[in-house]
Amino acid sequence: MHYPELLTVVGPTACGKTALGVALAEELHGAILSGDSRQVFVGMDIGTGKDLDSYTTERGTIPHYLIDIVPAGTPFNLFEYVRLFDEAYKEVVSRQLRPIFVGGSGLYVEQILQTRPMHHVPPNATLRQELELLSLEDLRSILSRYPRIDRVDTSSARKCIRAIEIAQHYAHYPEEYHRYQQALREAKRQQPPLIVGLRLARQEVIRRIDQRLKSRLDEGMVAEVEHLLDEGVPADTLLAYGLEYRFITLYLQGKLSYREMEEQLATAIHQFAKRQMTWFRGMTRRGLPIHWIDGHQPVTYQLDRVLRLVKDWQE
Repeated sequence: MHYPELLTVVGPTACGKTALGVALAEELHGAILSGDSRQVFVGMDIGTGKDLDSYTTERGTIPHYLIDIVPAGTPFNLFEYVRLFDEAYKEVVSRQLRPIFVGGSGLYVEQILQTRPMHHVPPNATLRQELELLSLEDLRSILSRYPRIDRVDTSSARKCIRAIEIAQHYAHYPEEYHRYQQALREAKRQQPPLIVGLRLARQEVIRRIDQRLKSRLDEGMVAEVEHLLDEGVPADTLLAYGLEYRFITLYLQGKLSYREMEEQLATAIHQFAKRQMTWFRGMTRRGLPIHWIDGHQPVTYQLDRVLRLVKDWQE
């Protein structure tokens, strides 16, 4: 899909993306579309940093989308997110608002921004059960029998199984593959979207992460996770959500002391921020250039820089 009006703000956790996004929405008469894979869940507020109060300004509340849309514990995937994003984008544009995409979940952000279409191929449970018994080498051998499919990953058994699933589906339904190829040709003619990124020195990122973590623990993040468990969200699901929900769940299970939880969680978030920047650099190599802005500067400076970029991009 192609979103020509979209203005995107990316960057590592704790870099100030939301503040810049809100400032842009005020200036451009816009709405925020969240690009955070965990903010979609109701009840996961402190740990995901929703900071909903930040959307309220002197001029009123900035419209925001893709936050609190499914109950915590509900199965949710990238395909579902893309569908809901498309609906939200269309609603924002219909309200004559400028859509401003703000997020740090690299996979979700890139899926929206990349102009190449998705493979709309449903899961095949029977096929998956058969293939799960095979080695990665055998899976790659099976995949090689099919015509090469664009945008498939064979770096792991799970991804290779998905690639075979896609290839087999297109073999059975060639008209769908032809539609995908047509969409791919059209996508290659589209102008790349405007993406701005906030960049900070590594030590400043770490300082902000540690400061924010302490604040969130003081605000009741442990109680938030405890409440989710009491509401019936399985511990395994919270562990899978990672970072705050993983380490606090381990603490509540008695597997970590409070100090161990806090120290290990801080380290994990530091590593996560580093992986985010690695992903964003990769986006540039994959055809999605990012215009980096100094995140140490005040929001007024950042806003001015982005508005200049918007003006140049529109011309």
